[in-house]
Amino acid sequence: MHPNTLLDALLDEAGVSHAGLAAHVNRAGRDRGLALRYEHTAVARWLKGQRPRGQVPDLICEVLAARLHRAVTLDDIGLGVSGGAAAVAHGSPLSAFVERATALWRSDEQQRPHILGVQAVTGTPAVMPVWEWENPPEDSDVSRDGRTRVSTADITMLGAARAHYEQMYRKTGGVATRQRIVGFLNAETAPLLRGAYGDSLGRQLHRATGALVAVAGICAYDSDALGLAQRYFHQALRLAKASGDRGLGAYVVALLVNQSLFMGEYRQAVAFAEAALRSAGERITPALAADLSAMQAKAYAHLGDGAAALAGIRRAEAEAERIRPGHEPAETGYVQPGLVNVQVAEALLSLGDLPAAREHARAAVETPAHDRGRVHRLAMLCQIELRQGEADAAARTAVEMTERARGMESQRLRDRLRLVREHLLASDCRDARQAAELIDGALRVPL
Repeated sequence: MHPNTLLDALLDEAGVSHAGLAAHVNRAGRDRGLALRYEHTAVARWLKGQRPRGQVPDLICEVLAARLHRAVTLDDIGLGVSGGAAAVAHGSPLSAFVERATALWRSDEQQRPHILGVQAVTGTPAVMPVWEWENPPEDSDVSRDGRTRVSTADITMLGAARAHYEQMYRKTGGVATRQRIVGFLNAETAPLLRGAYGDSLGRQLHRATGALVAVAGICAYDSDALGLAQRYFHQALRLAKASGDRGLGAYVVALLVNQSLFMGEYRQAVAFAEAALRSAGERITPALAADLSAMQAKAYAHLGDGAAALAGIRRAEAEAERIRPGHEPAETGYVQPGLVNVQVAEALLSLGDLPAAREHARAAVETPAHDRGRVHRLAMLCQIELRQGEADAAARTAVEMTERARGMESQRLRDRLRLVREHLLASDCRDARQAAELIDGALRVPL
């Protein structure tokens, strides 16, 4: 079952509690000669994705229509078809997708437990959004009539917001940034998506929104809300398709590749990266091609396919040499000098080539980067130094890594810190143990 975010959003808009809806449905049922005895627990099950029986969906529409003073349909409450609450947003008309997307943002901002705890999907449900992005039909016209007239200034504002929250994420982490960006999506972005715009401006709007939603997904991923992050990435992919920008879609798929690697879905990571490279075609930029190829190499290394991994490394290095600052879109700015080195180092480490892995990790650390990226680079170098038996050097690297991580609220960085700590403690070295104690102190501060 998937959470019914549409019903949840309408209950909030109508100001009806779970117990209140149950009582109203019981009362409406009596008017039809039905003996219903629903309580708040039943409503909680509906919001988690259970479909009410018999005439109850119609009764819910009747109750909410009376409260909201407008017609409410089964589609409006996520019960238009069997399994409607679980319908994949990509298969919906664009206007229906917008309502589902904004309902999710609202539930996330209100920290509804059934949204925050949603599990990431695997298999066909994970693959379908990427397949539907890559294949027809396309959106022939994204224009819309609404109350708010959207202007080019609004598009500029959304782009500035994306840059703002990306920088906040890099400096403070996704845990601290997430609620800020979700609040912005609800307060500023949702009214624009529901506004009035022609096809050309609408495509720009969907592109700007997709880029912003992708950052919300990154922050959810960094907060360890993997299922929610995946939903944001799928939303961003649908918005990218509506924009007609294949390059943006490929960037979003790269985020799904990264998440697949973290979840250990290595074959899926390979397939997604291949889909992005194939579908974007000439719209792929050197930076994105380099990152996708490097992540493919990591996936192949984990699968034990050394030849494919080394081929991916060569492609990544060749693409990285073609990157021209100022000729990349804002979204691929994360592919900074040294990023491909650390990705390659991780692939080589999995293949067991420690000397080459260390060479790439050292090159990554010696290249300037923002603090967040530097923490990951130092963690990789420390891990390699420990594997090579150089505990003293690893201890020094770990101290710098821990200092760089101060002030950041990120579950993914904490994962790296914990892993380094375990490896340090396994070393019979006083400096390494002291570095592990320093990491202990950093981890004691709750997020």
